[in-house]
Amino acid sequence: MRHLAPLFALTVLLAAYSPASAADPIYPPGVRIGVTPSVGLEPSKTFTGFQTSDQGVKMLMTELPASAFTEVETAFRTNPASMTLKPETIETGAGQAFYTVEPTKDAAGIPVRRYSMIINGGTFSGYVAVQVPENAQKIYTDDAVRQMFASVTVRKEVPLDEQLGMMPFKISELSAFKTVRTLAPGAAILLADSADENAIEQGPFMILGSVGSAPDRPDDRGRFAQQAAAQIPGLRDARITLSEPQRIDGAPGYETRIDAISGKGNTPVTVVQWLRFGSGKTAMRIIASAPRDDWSKAFPRFRAVRDGIEPR
Repeated sequence: MRHLAPLFALTVLLAAYSPASAADPIYPPGVRIGVTPSVGLEPSKTFTGFQTSDQGVKMLMTELPASAFTEVETAFRTNPASMTLKPETIETGAGQAFYTVEPTKDAAGIPVRRYSMIINGGTFSGYVAVQVPENAQKIYTDDAVRQMFASVTVRKEVPLDEQLGMMPFKISELSAFKTVRTLAPGAAILLADSADENAIEQGPFMILGSVGSAPDRPDDRGRFAQQAAAQIPGLRDARITLSEPQRIDGAPGYETRIDAISGKGNTPVTVVQWLRFGSGKTAMRIIASAPRDDWSKAFPRFRAVRDGIEPR
């Protein structure tokens, strides 16, 4: 799991945690992974997880595609010799998991001991990683970290109010979307008809988020909108069919539409990207996609969600 180490660089917006007793697992807002942290570890204000007050010991928690656990499990069972760092098995509150331990260095070149664990969350893989510098290894020992890993559990869903409450804007209309899932806590959220996370593109879906580096000059917004649309992941043979300025809830905005092919099933889709520009260089970004045959029914739903978004 060496290739998962860069996830330590992943950061998200500040979020608050609900109090719990020492024996209870704590679920960071927006994720389905919970853990009972060791004494001295507190909720982090800069990433999803926990850290000590001196920020020396860190525990990152995030979600990965379901295939991540499957790949590790398959390699462990069938071809362990191919693994750069062979994992060990451990029983957790979420079932059997795999974890590794390795001496390495952090981003500042300081020697650390890094523990990485991956668990099966059913429709997703849970990833938990702990980084311990040399001066803390007498307290946060291999056994202590293993005990934390064993306490890891998963919840089926993140409560809807919790997800919506973390976003930097209010979402008052969900247009009967069946699935609501946080993509990045406090930064991006998914609304979808499909409950299958591996086939989202086969039905209408939306991604709501923010952009922190939007142009403040109107003359630059058209080029920015087209560049942002060209970077939407998962699209092939994409062709922009419309790109024009418009007012969105009284604010300057831009609408861009794309015809493309998406997903393993090569689904023909139509995609709309809305940018609503705010003060300074901030903007709200909405990406909505539907199979081309469903576009006429999906578009009014997309607009209803867009028009139901308000600033906090």
